[in-house]
Amino acid sequence: MRSAATALVVQNSALGGPGRWADWLADGGVGTEVVRGDAGEALPERLEHSALIVLGGGYLPDDDERAPWLAGARTLMAQALERGVPVFGICLGGQMLAHVAGGKVAGEHGEPEFGSTALTLRPEAAHDPLFGGLPQRPMAIEHHVDAIVRLPEGARWLAGSERCPYQAFRVGEAAWGVQFHPEAGPDRIAQWSADRLERHGLDRTELHRVALRAEPDAARVWREVALRFAALVHGRRAPVGVPPA
Repeated sequence: MRSAATALVVQNSALGGPGRWADWLADGGVGTEVVRGDAGEALPERLEHSALIVLGGGYLPDDDERAPWLAGARTLMAQALERGVPVFGICLGGQMLAHVAGGKVAGEHGEPEFGSTALTLRPEAAHDPLFGGLPQRPMAIEHHVDAIVRLPEGARWLAGSERCPYQAFRVGEAAWGVQFHPEAGPDRIAQWSADRLERHGLDRTELHRVALRAEPDAARVWREVALRFAALVHGRRAPVGVPPA
């Protein structure tokens, strides 16, 4: 039976599940219902959940030939935007939010980002319901070669990084997109293809080591964001500020 507050989670790759966000949302009283589009599971035609979360994957938002379920995910995201249902898009999901809301995404654009990366919050984040009061330079795990190149008109630009300007943004009052992976801890890096990383001149063991070092502070920050999102799903705004370690 569906929880009183349940987020529909669209999963787009075998290794790209909701990770620690499922537990953190549960701590905030929000259940998760995962639909594996990549495994052939059918997405609902209409969003009847309390929130929508779209995860990452190795596709562009409109890559329907390789990933035909993405068309249904875009429809659900458009429904959520129209109705004001809370949305959180991660990596491909963030790019999809930008695409659906009128922005632009480019394949293999700019410099790729892999592993634990420093973000920089912009002044616009100061009063944001999810990002307000976070550390100015939080660390987050990245895993992308594609990127947003234009935000939707009227979107709030919340964070960037040295290699990728559009790391976090908000559309309207209840839809957030991020390029990074707040749901992923260092254990996710250990599952990445070592050969693919080597082609980019990177060592998986070193990426894992760096992420482990950043993990305590990073986990505290992104747990706070997950709990704030859960509060919004319940119609509340959580107090701004990250609890002390």
